[in-house]
Amino acid sequence: MEDTILKLLQIGNNLPASFICDPSSEFMPGMVAELTVIGNQVMATVSKGTAPIGIIDEIKTKAFTNVSWNETIIVPATGVPGPGGRPVTPVDIKAELKHPNVIGSSFLSTIDVLLNTNNGVITFVAGTELNYDLLGTGSANAIKTIVNYTYFVPNIPGDDSTLGSGRMTVWFNRIFFQTDMFESNQQYPVNANLYVSENGILTTRRPSTIHPAVALLTAPPSAFSSMVEVMWY
Repeated sequence: MEDTILKLLQIGNNLPASFICDPSSEFMPGMVAELTVIGNQVMATVSKGTAPIGIIDEIKTKAFTNVSWNETIIVPATGVPGPGGRPVTPVDIKAELKHPNVIGSSFLSTIDVLLNTNNGVITFVAGTELNYDLLGTGSANAIKTIVNYTYFVPNIPGDDSTLGSGRMTVWFNRIFFQTDMFESNQQYPVNANLYVSENGILTTRRPSTIHPAVALLTAPPSAFSSMVEVMWY
């Protein structure tokens, strides 16, 4: 797992706020907070995207997640003529992702595959077109796909930095930061507006017309760094 889930790059003279934490919520640094009222008490909880206030800088989770970005999968294949005479595989071909325990809704592949979320095995089903020249013969003799996904980090227990204080630290003014708390099944072009998903993480997808833009993407994730760089408005 990377050393940081949230890396503050530039905060200027800003200081974070501290709120009483919703005891039922779970979160990681880099997720987005909003305020709620429980009983007669105003508390901070994970945002659903319509009333975000800032970036959470606390941990309260049973399991950690991480992002695999632009992971390339290439499998050799023997083709038979398919539609239009293009070569396709006559049998299913399996390949392993770098990480198991994939969150299914986070998975994105450049070609259609079947995913086993538990063991991280993908299947190129019979009929998938060969699209890559692995041997340098000038003809397609392999299948290539590029995948993005979020996975649960194995063998590392969760943590709770709010234990004792019962409070959540939130950065709410303009700051620059990096985080891997974003939807890995979306694309992230530079200068794209960022919104908050229904699960409290950043995304280029606008969930609805009442979800405001909260940040600007200043650098996208890559195969070398699975974090987005962001300017919070």
